[in-house]
Amino acid sequence: MSETPAPKEVVPAETAAPTNQGHAALSQIAPGQTAPGQTAPGQTPTSPSAHGHAGISHGKLMPLVVGAVGVVFGDIGTSPLYAIKECFNGEHGLALNPRNIFGVLSLMFWAMTIVVSLKYVTFILRADNKGEGGTLSLMALGLQKLSNARNRYIAILVGMIGAALFFGDGVITPAMTLMSAVDGMAIYNPKFASFIVPISVAIAFVLFFFQSYGTAKVGAFFGPIMSLWFITLAVLGVINIVQAPEILTAFSPHHAISFILHNPGNAFMVLGAVFLVMTGGEALYADIGHFGVKPIRFGWFGFVMPTILINYMGQGALLLAHGDDRVVRSNPFFHMVPESMLLPLVILATVAAVIASQAVITGVFSVTRQAIQLGLLPRMEIVHTSETSMGQIYVPAVNWMLMLCVVGLILSFQSSSAIAAAYGVAVSLTMVLELGLLFVVAKKLWNWGPLGISMLVFFMLVDLTFFTSNAIKIPQGGWFPLVMAGGLVVIMSTWRRGRKLVADAIQNQSMPLDVFMMATEGVPRVDGSAVFLTRTPEGIPHTLLHNLKHNKVLHNRVVMLSLVVEDVARIPDEDRIEVTDFGQGFYRVVAKFGFVEDTEVPHVLGLCKAHGLDFDMMDTTFFLGRETLLPSKHPGMAMWREHLFSWMWKNASRAMDFLRLPPNRVVELGTQVEI
Repeated sequence: MSETPAPKEVVPAETAAPTNQGHAALSQIAPGQTAPGQTAPGQTPTSPSAHGHAGISHGKLMPLVVGAVGVVFGDIGTSPLYAIKECFNGEHGLALNPRNIFGVLSLMFWAMTIVVSLKYVTFILRADNKGEGGTLSLMALGLQKLSNARNRYIAILVGMIGAALFFGDGVITPAMTLMSAVDGMAIYNPKFASFIVPISVAIAFVLFFFQSYGTAKVGAFFGPIMSLWFITLAVLGVINIVQAPEILTAFSPHHAISFILHNPGNAFMVLGAVFLVMTGGEALYADIGHFGVKPIRFGWFGFVMPTILINYMGQGALLLAHGDDRVVRSNPFFHMVPESMLLPLVILATVAAVIASQAVITGVFSVTRQAIQLGLLPRMEIVHTSETSMGQIYVPAVNWMLMLCVVGLILSFQSSSAIAAAYGVAVSLTMVLELGLLFVVAKKLWNWGPLGISMLVFFMLVDLTFFTSNAIKIPQGGWFPLVMAGGLVVIMSTWRRGRKLVADAIQNQSMPLDVFMMATEGVPRVDGSAVFLTRTPEGIPHTLLHNLKHNKVLHNRVVMLSLVVEDVARIPDEDRIEVTDFGQGFYRVVAKFGFVEDTEVPHVLGLCKAHGLDFDMMDTTFFLGRETLLPSKHPGMAMWREHLFSWMWKNASRAMDFLRLPPNRVVELGTQVEI
């Protein structure tokens, strides 16, 4: 990759590649398969972007807010189940006294205000890539203004690590929240203690089985339940605050400052537990493609944050008024109600924990599709679960992989406190990486001055402090998300590099267009149209050469089709295609797509009608290349990585299914490629 902007690289529809809107292509990719009945790009369904919701009416906004409460805020909304418990328990648990209680609550309030309310909800949610969020979306925004090869590589690497950590979060969050809620059964009846693990595993199976019904149905079902959960948090908080109303002074920052100055060592150690109040903040950004920015902001400031804070203050009041070792060792949350109400609270908490897992699972599906389109993962089946929103998807392979990992984590760690050690590491490092990418966007895209950049530096210092505190827990379980993320980064980098090697090898087999046209002037022509999928906007695709070699004829109309995935989320239909007529029945069509759009050939051919190309699908033949990879000792990748890439290539979903081509109109031409 050169230091100066390179011409836009175009690749075939079955392996569309992202570009930099005029700069060198990011990589060669294979986009995910779509579901039958999916709507074509540029038409409905549409995703609710931040801009699309700007003028939304109150009547339409409230259902979206309720849906967001059910899907987006579940993770951060269940933190009262375990956050305060972990501050006063475990190896680094604090002594139970008023100074520590006020100090911890003050730290929680200001940490949530600075990191979630200011950094994420106020600033990072502005960085929506035409309605899409998450680490990879932020990476794509930054790449739009980066031309230096080294800087682009660093941005891509940061994006890959952030996405990999988010996958780890998708495993840890369900395990942590489920076990924390089911822990209440042991408080209700100690005999249930031995059933916490099997009950958590059973609930995990049900949760992941339910994913195929789709985000819209999940949100409609979960929204009212989570609304009840948040109302319950507030009611319990108020009931307990009445017992010790002085706890409300914990909102003052002087308690946090005094706590840090008098106990710097203990304060640093407990930050890893304080950080648990913010886990789920990163999911707010990843899930904006499902509901939009305005419903998320409205739901957070108007409903979710106040109820959570009231509950934390209520738990603090409980500890001040009645705190003892029994309460602390079990869980202060479940002691906020009388014994007669404990079982209903445990049941509601368990249901809320199931819903909490939905935030990251939904986010993982979104990140998976982005990774596929950006050339970081092989094709997978992607099912659209809504006819009105293109952002609501289900990825079966990822769903079942997550389920196996969650079950394995529960069986391995056996308790929520043990999983808590792994929880903060993944999320805190993800937040650091996302903020690093936001620096690029703010500087290059938004043209922020010194004041804005200084604010981001402050956020970075806060994030690094929390990450450092969580890093202490790496030996106790924090290694798990790091190992998992490392494996995923190897997979992503191998796929990206392998696609580049395949593209280069096939490019070497191409022939200049003018030479080909001169050499085929006397070749017989047959009726109909032939569409050949090509990786480059220059030269002749190898599928066309192979077809001519074996059949010794050309169609009356020969179309060389290339699809390009841009570094933006969506592209309007009026800007989607470019058609070039070379004469003698030869055409080149270049179609551009955003990294959350589905690259469908029938839709592209329909758009060609406005450019003078009208296709009859029953009189059109589609030619796809089908490469067989041969790992070799040639310079490129280590042999083990070449074998890994070959396995992924072989098991990727079929390009024909993704392109939604009629099976009886497709011809696949095979070739062997050494990498």
